[in-house]
Amino acid sequence: MRRLGVIAVLGALLGMVGGLMTASPALARGPNWQVFPAPPFTLPATYCGFDVGAAAVTDKEFVTTLQTSDGSTTFLVTGELTVSWTNLETGKTVTLDGSGPAKITVNPDGSVIELRKGPNFAILTPAEAARFGLPTVSVTAGALTESLAPDGTVTSASLQGQVLVDICAALS
Repeated sequence: MRRLGVIAVLGALLGMVGGLMTASPALARGPNWQVFPAPPFTLPATYCGFDVGAAAVTDKEFVTTLQTSDGSTTFLVTGELTVSWTNLETGKTVTLDGSGPAKITVNPDGSVIELRKGPNFAILTPAEAARFGLPTVSVTAGALTESLAPDGTVTSASLQGQVLVDICAALS
């Protein structure tokens, strides 16, 4: 699931970089900013013990792309993102803020480094969550750094801050 998420995000970013999306609010930020959409998705029960639906309530995030001399591509994400998370078995819902900024660097070999701050959403497989001592689905505050292998596997994760909400526990 994590690999699919990374592929979807990178596909969306590359599509925007290719000029497939233009919006006047992004242009108001400056000519290099594009809308960064957050489409709804469903996490399978392997993450929380029940299927979880996620849908943006407020989706006003923007992204800009920077090329570095070593061939890496860096995406800077900022703006406002509030998401409604729903336990699809019970209907219980929580709405949470994940608006913190992010810096995502895709290296020439396909590996990725994500640096996120502020309130931000983190999704890890159960094995990754156990390995790094974090919940599978959460809102974090502070600096969250993740490194991903080219296949999307999280190779390291560290949080210099705290978990604000364990979303699975909040939906139980």
